[in-house]
Amino acid sequence: MGEPERVLRVRALTAADEPQARAAHERLAVDGVDFCLGLDDAESWAAWLDQGERLRAGECIPPWVPETFVGGFVGSTLVGRLSVRHELNERLALVGGHLGYAVLPEHRRRGYAGDLMREGLRIARDVGLDRVLATCSPDNIGSVRTIEQAGGVLQDVVTHPTAGLKRRYWIALGEAG
Repeated sequence: MGEPERVLRVRALTAADEPQARAAHERLAVDGVDFCLGLDDAESWAAWLDQGERLRAGECIPPWVPETFVGGFVGSTLVGRLSVRHELNERLALVGGHLGYAVLPEHRRRGYAGDLMREGLRIARDVGLDRVLATCSPDNIGSVRTIEQAGGVLQDVVTHPTAGLKRRYWIALGEAG
């Protein structure tokens, strides 16, 4: 018997992904992580998917900014998610950054965060960014390593009234990827 598949593929979520996505959202909410950004305020899964398409197209109302949101799948299993914000507002410039990713606890330590980061950098280049801001909590050693391995250069550590301490890194986007 061979090793299980480890190849992560990203794609937009669909109606069929609702059970896995809601389970992931509930699982990470325990840790204070919003897996499906804005899901708690959406009137339905279909409305949430529609909002995602509008954000990708740049049709958004503040505080939202244009973004690409995708799920990370290994086979048919949702293991994580990625948000690539096409621009920054005041809050994102301080604590959210251009890139947001999350890997479900049972799928961590398998390289998926790095895979999501590489895909996020590719998407950021595709939408015209030449550098991206990535942030994380200082005690999130996995994210610190992921960002630094992707070329992140620490700018500073800031304090936000609700998000606490955040390390802020800039990653220059080259032509390769």
